[in-house]
Amino acid sequence: MDVLKRLGIEPVNAGVCLDADNWAGKSDARTIDSVNPANGNLLARVRVATADDYEAVIKSSQQAFSQWRSVPSPQRGEAVRRIAELLRTNKDALGTLIALENGKIKTEGDGEVQEMIDIADFAVGQSRMLYGLSMHSERLDHRMMEQWHPLGPIGVITAFNFPTAVWAWNAFIAAICGDSVVWKPSPKTPLCAIAVQRLCNQVMRAMNLPAIFSLFISGDNSLAEHFVRDKRLPLISFTGSSAIGRRVGTWVAERMGRSLLELGGNNAIIIDETADLGLAIPATVFGAVGTAGQRCTTTRRLLVHESRADDVVARLIGAYKQVRIGDPLDPTTLMGPLIDAAAVQAYRAAIEEIKKTGGSIIYGGRVLDRAGNFVEPTLVRAHHDLPILQRETFAPILYIVTYRTLDDAIAMHNDVPQGLSSSLFTLDLR
Repeated sequence: MDVLKRLGIEPVNAGVCLDADNWAGKSDARTIDSVNPANGNLLARVRVATADDYEAVIKSSQQAFSQWRSVPSPQRGEAVRRIAELLRTNKDALGTLIALENGKIKTEGDGEVQEMIDIADFAVGQSRMLYGLSMHSERLDHRMMEQWHPLGPIGVITAFNFPTAVWAWNAFIAAICGDSVVWKPSPKTPLCAIAVQRLCNQVMRAMNLPAIFSLFISGDNSLAEHFVRDKRLPLISFTGSSAIGRRVGTWVAERMGRSLLELGGNNAIIIDETADLGLAIPATVFGAVGTAGQRCTTTRRLLVHESRADDVVARLIGAYKQVRIGDPLDPTTLMGPLIDAAAVQAYRAAIEEIKKTGGSIIYGGRVLDRAGNFVEPTLVRAHHDLPILQRETFAPILYIVTYRTLDDAIAMHNDVPQGLSSSLFTLDLR
């Protein structure tokens, strides 16, 4: 709880920030609970935004943008640099908060903060590199010059699994380009957003700059939909499921806006006849078990040449037996809990579907009988055309499929529905 205090988190928190000195929201507004998924304990409560709060946030962001666009880009970069310095100072505390509220292990929480720092450093460099072309003109004594202009207030919607880094990837680049940023974080991880907002507020206040970073935490989907459809936001960046992403893309396109969509994944690793299993097995375990499988980049399918299958399975089972499940803050823990009870139920449903449709559970498959949302990392022998392999299972379930030729493996890899990204890693050391 000392971490919460250090980051400015109170027992009950306003879920709306208009500017560096204005945390708004009605004192009697509905609250949502932030719960530690490792033990079910309440961390804090957050008062959610109303429709009036939302309007105030958008108007404040528009006003900030009108001033910020005139601030020289290197000075914008200096603001981002100072935020990065605060992130460095508070890396341990913020990484701990991410682990507490999200459930990812502490090293992953710290790594997420480092990602914020890294993109801030990149943005600072870019703030002095916003070049435009100059060209000859067919008119005498004339030159043509290309100059880029900011878009306006940018809407950023983030998911629970990366509660701070994804915002930073968007916000710091938008900031040096001259845009203001309105953040709607996941209601499953509101405290992380509040903590980051407070750090940004410190810098903008100290530098006497427009409050370009604002925040509203929504308790229902209606306000989120209004946010996406709002014509005052020329660009919406959305991170979430492919199903919701399709709707977001459509709504933004209907109003001739722009969208950035980071959606689901169904990634595969191919292990061929020559692969070094000393490299392949740890890489597979990290890809499949990290963040308890709750990443769009999680390794969900392992395509193994039939000549290596038995050895690979035996080694994976041995590795999975060493995955310590527990408190994310314990340095010996390798996998924390799922985010909430709904995620646990989705895991259960996936296990039942696997059994009913012909898959074989060869390790794991159980919900752990203990406090918190803990499940076992699971290995499944599966045929390629199992229906569940065509979807993103947002849990630590790895499907092992054998193949005969590399062409077969690549065809299996590519056979995913439209809208699901599918990265391919071939562990071939020839």
